[in-house]
Amino acid sequence: MSFTPKGIVVPIVTPLTPDGKFDEKAYRGLIDYLADNGIHGVFPFGTTGEFYAFDQGFYNNLLEVTKDQVKGRMQIYAGANHITTKGAAHIAKEVEKIGGIDALSVLTPMFVSQTQHEVYEYYREIAAETSLPIIIYNNKPKTNVTVEPATVAKLAEIDNIVAAKDSTGDMTNAEEYIRLTRGMDFSVMMGRDTLILAGLHYGATGAIASCANVAPRIAVDIYEKFQAKDYAGALDAQFKLSALRIATNMGSFPVTLKEALKLIGHDCGDCVKPIQPLSEEQREKLRDVLVGMGLIQ
Repeated sequence: MSFTPKGIVVPIVTPLTPDGKFDEKAYRGLIDYLADNGIHGVFPFGTTGEFYAFDQGFYNNLLEVTKDQVKGRMQIYAGANHITTKGAAHIAKEVEKIGGIDALSVLTPMFVSQTQHEVYEYYREIAAETSLPIIIYNNKPKTNVTVEPATVAKLAEIDNIVAAKDSTGDMTNAEEYIRLTRGMDFSVMMGRDTLILAGLHYGATGAIASCANVAPRIAVDIYEKFQAKDYAGALDAQFKLSALRIATNMGSFPVTLKEALKLIGHDCGDCVKPIQPLSEEQREKLRDVLVGMGLIQ
């Protein structure tokens, strides 16, 4: 399948009004902010988009708004995440019906422990239910389920499984994904914002970077300066972005990103409860990080 995920893709936050409804105006403004700063793709309903908190009707509407606002300026990825194979396949089919979506990101199941054979079958069966390109999403720290490198290499043989996103934070794991799929029509995208440059040096084709919601130009600079062989410039950009990624540990993910967006003038509301806003002390620390990044005065 001729689809290569590359560049900086943003797992976009889901803006909410104070009463928990979709804030379409804020969402459209955020898409424009990302496009104007050179982002290569937008990805609704990832972990950063709080996919677990919304029903299918909400999701379908958000995807329609995404298509309308993107207007071909960047690729559109969509999350198809569920605890069961049947549930994830259903979401994949709904996304395909909507049309105009470039690829699916499929997270491993959550809560239920699986063998690697079961993980393989999960992805194989979902891939058989859709013609869309699929990106394997490994976020072991959140799900407690991993996709081992040998399993990824085996899944890479399936025509419409085209890439893996590695959010483990384990550079050896990402390196093995890349090493074991060399020469195949398969890509690896970094999912840990502190490791984008390291991944590019190993051969990753880009990153799905949550902090690019707030600092899209800095994230794009890592990728574009690396492509231009300006390695010192890419490293400077990586260090800037890393400061924000480390700051996200102040609160439950992704509250720090939504708080940062408010501080830079893109109010996307709060996270879905039980996640609580940052304290005033934490907010001041976050402000200092943003000042250091040059995002606010």
